[in-house]
Amino acid sequence: MERITIIGLGLIGGSLGLALKAAKLTGIEIVGYDKDKLAAGEARRLRVVDKSEPVLQRAVRDASLVIIATPIMAIRGVMEEIAGELRENCVVTDTASTKAIVMEWASQLLPVTVSFVGGHPMAGKETAGVQNAEAKLFAGKPYCIIPAPDASEGAVRVVTGIVQLLGARPLFIGAEEHDRYVAAVSHLPLVLSSALFTLVRSSPAWPELAALAGSGFRDAARLASTDAELSHDICLTNRESVLHWLDRMVEELGRYRELLQQGQEEELFKTFARAQLDRDTYVAAGPPVREPVAAEELLTSGEQLAALLVGERLVRRVKDIGKLLDGRQERVRRKGVEGRDEP
Repeated sequence: MERITIIGLGLIGGSLGLALKAAKLTGIEIVGYDKDKLAAGEARRLRVVDKSEPVLQRAVRDASLVIIATPIMAIRGVMEEIAGELRENCVVTDTASTKAIVMEWASQLLPVTVSFVGGHPMAGKETAGVQNAEAKLFAGKPYCIIPAPDASEGAVRVVTGIVQLLGARPLFIGAEEHDRYVAAVSHLPLVLSSALFTLVRSSPAWPELAALAGSGFRDAARLASTDAELSHDICLTNRESVLHWLDRMVEELGRYRELLQQGQEEELFKTFARAQLDRDTYVAAGPPVREPVAAEELLTSGEQLAALLVGERLVRRVKDIGKLLDGRQERVRRKGVEGRDEP
């Protein structure tokens, strides 16, 4: 029985558990941990995990795969706590919305005997908590995979296989590139949504505005309901990229304002028309087609996943035995040379 441990049983961690359970994995035990005992109890009730463990170190002990699904700023502390308990050749991954700082923490804190493969599912909801978890939350969504430089090939295959079992689309990308791009398509919309709501809500005319607000305002302000800790951590850990796109947004709003202020009716119409056409084309075309994953890399069963997890451990063991034998041969060779040098 191979163990997968999910640390953090909120929306993402809970959805991961439900998706893995829905895949009907055999030979796999899914263990959960959350510092919030109520969340852990709810996860057990909803059968998100096979069992929950109240002590973090015990939760990861003997785990083949550890998934860290906590708030971003909690990841460093989690890594510090589990580092000494991870078994040799364990695969560790995460679900954080920013990657450069997490990859740095992993390189500093995790032992060299484990492989870290960063991850970020481009999926979620504005409603938090395990009670809002969905098995199909990741279906059809991009899932960024960022292997550490020293991650083994087998570890990358394990995480890629998990992503495929979730129904998501694996997307390999560098950490710095990831943070710059998601700042534009994910983090900027989050800040703008919150800013729109705080702007309108702070107006003395809020009661009248709220009575008039329709689906357009609700849709535009939807992300303002995102968990405050998540929003805070995203901005704190991806500050420069978010600032860059905020500055770009200020410039773009200034361009619209100038067109409106100067009464450039024709150019204003063309600007809205281009935006409508480009957006409609983007929606109709869907995401760009990327190089498909080779058929032999696809996982179709829990047995295959378990075999990969076991294989990772065996690969490390074989390497260690090889080093040991090489060392012995070297000592024998030196002893022989020393013996011939004797008079």
